[in-house]
Amino acid sequence: MKIPPAQRAVTLGRYILKNRTTVRAAAKQFGISKSTVHKDVSERLKKEDPELYGLVRDVLETNKQERHIRGGLATREKYREIAKNRRGY
Repeated sequence: MKIPPAQRAVTLGRYILKNRTTVRAAAKQFGISKSTVHKDVSERLKKEDPELYGLVRDVLETNKQERHIRGGLATREKYREIAKNRRGY
């Protein structure tokens, strides 16, 4: 059974707040696109539960400020793995 968008927005908002997760991670967890998650928590949640929206917005803003760090760490790990594989040959 399909969940109504307004209810899904509240569920996503609670999940993001509880786990302090990213939009991408929430999308993966719920099996929906990150565009849908973003629309739900930025537009629908604002209308459904403004208080929850404010809390979720703070988490997403923190994620946005930290994303360059996570990206750098992912790149670093990628090249470590490449170097490790080359030494194995």
